[in-house]
Amino acid sequence: MVQNGGMHRYAWVLWVPLLLAGCERATPSRPQDAASSFACNGALAVGKQVRIEGGRVSRGGVAFRDEEKVGGEGEVNAFEIDVTEVTKAQFAEFVEATGYVTVAERPGPDGAPLGAAVFDRATGQWRIESRANWRAPMGEGSVAKNDEPVVAVAYEDAAAYAAWRGRRLPTELEWERAARGGSAVPADMEAERRDPQGRWLANSWQGSFPALDTAEDGYGGVASVACFAPNAAGLYDMVGNVWEWTSDWYSPVVAPATFEQSRAADPEHLGKRVIKGGSHLCSSDFCARYRSGSRQPADMALGTSHIGFRTVKEIKDNAS
Repeated sequence: MVQNGGMHRYAWVLWVPLLLAGCERATPSRPQDAASSFACNGALAVGKQVRIEGGRVSRGGVAFRDEEKVGGEGEVNAFEIDVTEVTKAQFAEFVEATGYVTVAERPGPDGAPLGAAVFDRATGQWRIESRANWRAPMGEGSVAKNDEPVVAVAYEDAAAYAAWRGRRLPTELEWERAARGGSAVPADMEAERRDPQGRWLANSWQGSFPALDTAEDGYGGVASVACFAPNAAGLYDMVGNVWEWTSDWYSPVVAPATFEQSRAADPEHLGKRVIKGGSHLCSSDFCARYRSGSRQPADMALGTSHIGFRTVKEIKDNAS
């Protein structure tokens, strides 16, 4: 059940800073001395999928936060998954072909667009910006690049796009299988965003949140897709850049959860979905969820400037 509009959007603004590390979307830049020297590969990767073999998913005994002790254990069947997060250009194809109107663009009770969540650097607070949507993630006057991951999309927007492609959103277990294979979560919290040589593997926040992002990884905001080296499965940005929707209901005490279990555990009594992977707004001193084992709830009815998605399709091999 998706609730469009209503007071829960404003309640969300009050509690989300405690959970989501956020900051104003900055114009991407790549300092000459950036530790990551990987060239962006989006032109070759966008629109492609890779096969992930079925098997066991296990986070192992490592859990940096209490909610990470839940879930992350089970079997998945073989599936294919997008190599990159869905881009603005890909989403634009969907909108042009179908006339789809996202949740953020729909009118609310007062007649103004419902909008999306934006973090205001000047005030240090999240706000609902009525003119923020997938075209303009920070509101009127902002423009997303075509090769950036599409953001400011609510859960139903992502699910609608996936269905149009004949696909769906991944489960939490599928997402972790694609991110980490059969391996356990690394015992080093930094292992999935920096390699042993210190090169950046993910777009995250460096510096003291929210006062200073030094952009040591080359980006002071969202990056175009595939600007960091791929993981072992050939997938880009599974950690960092933007959070990604999954189809699972979120509960901090049971997984996979039902809607009723998610709603019972939700302070707003809405029921929320699991998002995975962290974003360019996660810092080591506040969020630190730039990891495949991290998990967090997100309001289905609200897009934000740092949540995107990718799609999957289960593979049904013919018996020989």
